[in-house]
Amino acid sequence: MNNRLQLGIAGLAVFAIAVHLWLRFGLALDGHVAGVAMRDWPLVLALLFGGVPLVWELLVKLFRAEFGSDLLAGISIVTGVLLGEYLAATIVVLMLSGGEALESYAVRSASSVLRALANRMPSIAIRQVGDTTEEISLDEIAIGDIVLILPHKVCPVDATVVSGHGAMDESYLTGEPYRMSKTPGSLVLSGAINGDSALTVRADKRAVDSRYAKIMEVMEASQQNRPKIRRLGDQLGAFYTPLAVLIGVAAWVVSGDPLRFLSVMVVATPCPLLIAIPVAILGAISLSARRSIIIRDPSVLEQVDRCKTMIFDKTGTLTYGRPKLVEQVVDPDQDASRVLTLVASLERYSKHPLAEAIVSAATQDGSSSSGALLSVSEISEPPGAGLRGIVDGHEMQITSRKKLLAKGDEWAERLPEQSGGLECVILIDGKYAATYRLRDSPRKEGHSFVDHLDDRHGVNRVVLLSGDRTSEVEYLGKQVGITECMGDQSPEDKLRFVTEQTKTSKTVFVGDGINDAPALMAATVGIAFGQNSDVTTEAAGVVILDSSLARVDELMHISRRMRRIALQSAVGGMTLSVIGMLIAFAGYLPPVAGAITQEAIDVVAVLNALRVAWAPKSLTDF
Repeated sequence: MNNRLQLGIAGLAVFAIAVHLWLRFGLALDGHVAGVAMRDWPLVLALLFGGVPLVWELLVKLFRAEFGSDLLAGISIVTGVLLGEYLAATIVVLMLSGGEALESYAVRSASSVLRALANRMPSIAIRQVGDTTEEISLDEIAIGDIVLILPHKVCPVDATVVSGHGAMDESYLTGEPYRMSKTPGSLVLSGAINGDSALTVRADKRAVDSRYAKIMEVMEASQQNRPKIRRLGDQLGAFYTPLAVLIGVAAWVVSGDPLRFLSVMVVATPCPLLIAIPVAILGAISLSARRSIIIRDPSVLEQVDRCKTMIFDKTGTLTYGRPKLVEQVVDPDQDASRVLTLVASLERYSKHPLAEAIVSAATQDGSSSSGALLSVSEISEPPGAGLRGIVDGHEMQITSRKKLLAKGDEWAERLPEQSGGLECVILIDGKYAATYRLRDSPRKEGHSFVDHLDDRHGVNRVVLLSGDRTSEVEYLGKQVGITECMGDQSPEDKLRFVTEQTKTSKTVFVGDGINDAPALMAATVGIAFGQNSDVTTEAAGVVILDSSLARVDELMHISRRMRRIALQSAVGGMTLSVIGMLIAFAGYLPPVAGAITQEAIDVVAVLNALRVAWAPKSLTDF
């Protein structure tokens, strides 16, 4: 039942109770219509249009052997109607519909992820035929077709660039944090976002066989197999419901009066479960939002602090997603600062993903301010040959180790030993000058956060799972204190790993790209950093807007505190309800008085649950 209908039923119940009380006490209306007191007709209508849908939904759950905490409410509604206690039955309708409306608030629909994924792709492509172009649907693209990708548009198919130079953002698909340069001969992935320059590509696959379509298939599979979480209210209701029914039946048998059974059932209606727990959850959602933590699936608040395995993607979660120049291995005959100035002067005209990092390093260097960058001429960036140009009279070439060694083995003696990370090789006037190494920096709080998970949160296994190269993943693992590292993981690999782990232990997965979306859905709790992708934020149960590990810790503390206060409200309320049931068993609480007593218990439970929204002094402990 959707949230709007639940709210409508709750509003109808409030209106019916108000009209009934006005007819009864305001107008002192008497008389009967069709055997029902006129003052009770508003209640009858509310039960017909509000109570029947609720009871029907409970019957469906009953036939499915789903015995939730709301079963007692259904029994109370039916018993109240059969015994003519319409006011008591309508009050229970109000409590049940109001509680369900609160609980379903902010819960996403099952298909929202797939809709976001599908909506991200264009519906048409621009096919080039000779000197003309035509718009066609994605299904019409055939292998070998020439397709034009305009600036800032999404690539519709896996393809090869045939003309044009530019850069594409593939981070949502590959996990790589950089814009990747594209020149004739370069491969492009469906779903990647084009940069500032138009590219002409040749389709290598049909749209239905391309990378993005395959990720959609994985998403559909993970949606169907996502873990089913038993909610806190249902766990408590599993023993409370049979206890209440037992007391009610015993009261009926001992007294011989069915009203005694109804009285017990009305007092037994588990509103501390139906209302107090949702109120606590809403309080936690509100507190989280004030901390830049958006709760998309409220059930994660009951789970995240109880998960024993935490799995991280690398890029953008444990790192900042911005490469930095970390090492300059300069030939002894060269001046390091002079080489950096020459290289940065040339790189500022490049669209290579590492160019910005080198220029940034130069402008931050005391001897290489932005004003000191030199004039450049004869710039060229031919496919497969790196970047060339004349800077201050020197012939500069910036290339890769692999491309340089392909020209001859004699270069191997001049190059330093290869290490992890990204690197580029600099030649000045045809001679080796330097090797620059770049890395994506780990978050400064990464090690302390990982280190405290076991002691403070009972997380006994931490895994680094990334689509990046294994050497890079292992290097980062050492930086942040994670020993279990897995690199070169595709979205399918991530999904397979997370699914297997979730079968044996509750898991948290933290990621930030479309390639993480299937794993986010498969984990017990999925946490997305930032809002770089609609698909990722739809797939995750939690979105952390400012991409901070401290916010993850705050989320875990909010979850722990919410569970503690929710249990206080629920268990305390149930204890008071049991006392009320025993009084009703003895015949001292008629049905309406029992309903009012239950409302008083609800107020106490809800007031305590409201404390969840109040921020404590601290929400972190690392």
